[in-house]
Amino acid sequence: MAGMLNGSKRHTFGHAKRRPPMADINVTPMVDVMLVLLVIFMVTAPLLTVGVQVDLPKTKAKAIPGSDEPLAVSIDREGKVYVQDTEMELDAVVPRLQAISDNNPEVRIFVRGDANVDYGSVMKVMGILNAAGFSKVALITTQQHGPAPTKPKKK
Repeated sequence: MAGMLNGSKRHTFGHAKRRPPMADINVTPMVDVMLVLLVIFMVTAPLLTVGVQVDLPKTKAKAIPGSDEPLAVSIDREGKVYVQDTEMELDAVVPRLQAISDNNPEVRIFVRGDANVDYGSVMKVMGILNAAGFSKVALITTQQHGPAPTKPKKK
């Protein structure tokens, strides 16, 4: 009786009945690895979007809400203009942004101007973007910590 299993005789001398090879692939470990990689890339991608080193001015303004990924135009302290992290001439900025955004004037564009750059350089870039039809252009700053600046009293 001990040798009977499901009505067939079981061999006890190492001559067990061979099963056919399994043709199914276990994808669970691959899915686990892919989900971990997805989470890692989702966390690190926003940190890698803009690689231009810019010393942003500080302000107490609140963050702009939004879910879509904005385009970044940066102006460094020497006045060089970058789209994302690619340096380019001022005349090439608008065609590049139009190509990236598929001619969508509603795309959000963040202008990152160095705190030491000439105010006119930042305004020139913003004027070109506005003239090209981009309506959602915002200036980027960093949060100011400490007391707010006081206004001088009028005499």
